[in-house]
Amino acid sequence: MAKDLDYEPSAPKTIKKSTGTKAFEAVAYFLLILGSVICVLPFIIIVSGSFTDNATILTKGYSLLPRDFTFSAYQTIFKSPKDILQAYKMNFYYTIVGTGLGLMMITLTGYVISRKEFKYRNTVSFLIYFTSIFGGGMIPWYLMYANVLGLKGSTLAIWFPALMSPFLVILMRTFIVGAVPDAITESAKIDGAGHFTIFCRIVLPVLKPGLATVGLFLALGYWNDWYRSSMFSTNSSTWQLQFYLYDLLNATTAMKQMASNVSMKTADLPTESVKLAMAVVATGPVLLFYPFVQRFFVSGITVGAVKG
Repeated sequence: MAKDLDYEPSAPKTIKKSTGTKAFEAVAYFLLILGSVICVLPFIIIVSGSFTDNATILTKGYSLLPRDFTFSAYQTIFKSPKDILQAYKMNFYYTIVGTGLGLMMITLTGYVISRKEFKYRNTVSFLIYFTSIFGGGMIPWYLMYANVLGLKGSTLAIWFPALMSPFLVILMRTFIVGAVPDAITESAKIDGAGHFTIFCRIVLPVLKPGLATVGLFLALGYWNDWYRSSMFSTNSSTWQLQFYLYDLLNATTAMKQMASNVSMKTADLPTESVKLAMAVVATGPVLLFYPFVQRFFVSGITVGAVKG
């Protein structure tokens, strides 16, 4: 009995990896590190170039570390802080409103077409998918929003057209089908739950990866968009950040062209460094936001790939 009480289990034995497994892991890690470096290097060059003197970029090219360090590019961009803050404000407004409403509409649509009891779910799914293959064209699309709906000059024309996306609706439907088995919804119906109760209490709690994935796609689409501002905005106070930077770059290029026509020095106009600084200004908030949703985004993409 004493021996039984003093018995200590032996440490678990580790399985030794074969030479082929070790070689495969070494190659995999090497390729992963190489791919990561290739992805990070361009952004490092962009940040470095934004702090480099424009004449140095033109004569010596780009480098990993800033040469002839200067803030001239950022001084050009923030020359009118009120204007760029207004552009940031509108960008946040379009992104938050468009992402919130779009996520709600896409989730509700995905839930409806995922229900087997919905008689026309296949027809509706086909019509949604059909719009991703064939469209009416740019001119009819513009005339519908500008003339028929009368949204030209309104902020509604910036975020409303991008609320729904066929790809995101189908993606959300795939998430719902994979995350919520039919047996659970059927048992909830037997207990007297309606579709609204099932959607709010059963579907949404298990749909966080899908919501994060679709929400990130929507948010990036709104944040990086400039085209709708160029077509529908009639007031600079409603411009998106990307279009404001685009307009600023065009103005800087035009000034450089005018200076060259009158034989003035054009090296003092930081056109190249301004381009890089604009990229930093536009992508900065996205880089700060992405780590918070990365975990849900990766798991969402994995679930969608396996269950789709």
